[in-house]
Amino acid sequence: MPSLTRICLALPLALALAALGGAPGAGAATPPAQPKEGPGGQAYSAAAVVKRALGRAGAVTLAYYGNGAAPAQGRPVAVMLHAWGAVNPQAYGAWIEHLARSGYLVLFPRFQEVGRTRPVDASGITAALVKDALAELATDQDAKPDTGRVALIGHLAGVPLAANLAAHAKETGLPVPRLIFGAMPGGIARDDKARGIALHDLNSIDPATLIVTVIGDRDARAADIASRRVMRDASAVPTDHKLMVRALSDDHGFPALSATLASPAGGNPAYDVAQVKLPAPDPKQKPAPFKWSADMTLTGEQTVLVGQINGAGTDSLDYLAYWKTFDLAAAAAFSGQSATSLKSNPRFIDMERWSDGWPVRRLAVETPRPPAPAKPAAAAAPAAASVAPAAPAKPAAKPGSPARGQ
Repeated sequence: MPSLTRICLALPLALALAALGGAPGAGAATPPAQPKEGPGGQAYSAAAVVKRALGRAGAVTLAYYGNGAAPAQGRPVAVMLHAWGAVNPQAYGAWIEHLARSGYLVLFPRFQEVGRTRPVDASGITAALVKDALAELATDQDAKPDTGRVALIGHLAGVPLAANLAAHAKETGLPVPRLIFGAMPGGIARDDKARGIALHDLNSIDPATLIVTVIGDRDARAADIASRRVMRDASAVPTDHKLMVRALSDDHGFPALSATLASPAGGNPAYDVAQVKLPAPDPKQKPAPFKWSADMTLTGEQTVLVGQINGAGTDSLDYLAYWKTFDLAAAAAFSGQSATSLKSNPRFIDMERWSDGWPVRRLAVETPRPPAPAKPAAAAAPAAASVAPAAPAKPAAKPGSPARGQ
């Protein structure tokens, strides 16, 4: 028979397990669900989503929009630019579905072929894919893109890509975006020879563009530096059109909310690229010459991150920190408002409450500092002077003290 000591030790543990239902997190507060309506909510205008592949083999853009006729003014366009290596739209399927059923035409350009595309070529490839997709859909009455309302959504390396697209919009024939929305900015290279996406001259971004970045508090340093770099380099955009948002992790209940680099992703198997019939390659067309370089491959760290992105689910951070934030930012951008309207809106930072009534940690917002004024240039010498004036003589040493250096 078991000893009395063992029974006494086991009894409290058994009672605790019984109280918790024997399951991890049982009895703990649960995080808020997706809102029934409003920004980030599920009061959708479409019951299903049309999925199409545009372009040609090796140069494909996936298009998504709600079933049924488009509104008379057309559909606003959201261009979703994936993280480096996360080329399957399934990883972002939950967000894509939210946007498409909310009325957007969503474009997902596949600008990267893993192991064959160099980062330095990604900006040009993306611009060509988006331009061709919009041209193909221009006369489609169901898709009906409204090129006056275009938003660019980037995740990680997709953020510098979005900034480059905005900077070159006019010269490449793309519509000028009204909003750049960067989730966890990253993957910025110092130049075209380094691994990552090098920023182009962002001073060309239209001053009316609204720029909003969202970073988390996990692995935050790199994303914070990248966010501030984009804000600083987009010098033509006024400070009141820029806003930096920070999503905060919260472990008050179960499951906990963790604002990691992968958290903006949210998988949906219905958006697996295999579910769409892709254009077949032309047998008469010879494949383009291929030259391998090391920056085409993923590093070990990138491979781990892509795995986390592909395995990400959806939770309150998606509904309230990313989807709702984008919905409100796009509404402000399309109506010509500044970021000040977002900062003053209490709903923008609200993350609702756990099931026990405890508030989820709210978003933190920050307006980036304006760039420091340039130092005044030294006064130019008079034009009539043909010889530079002689340097003034050094003052004599004080009586009784030795000159310096002696």
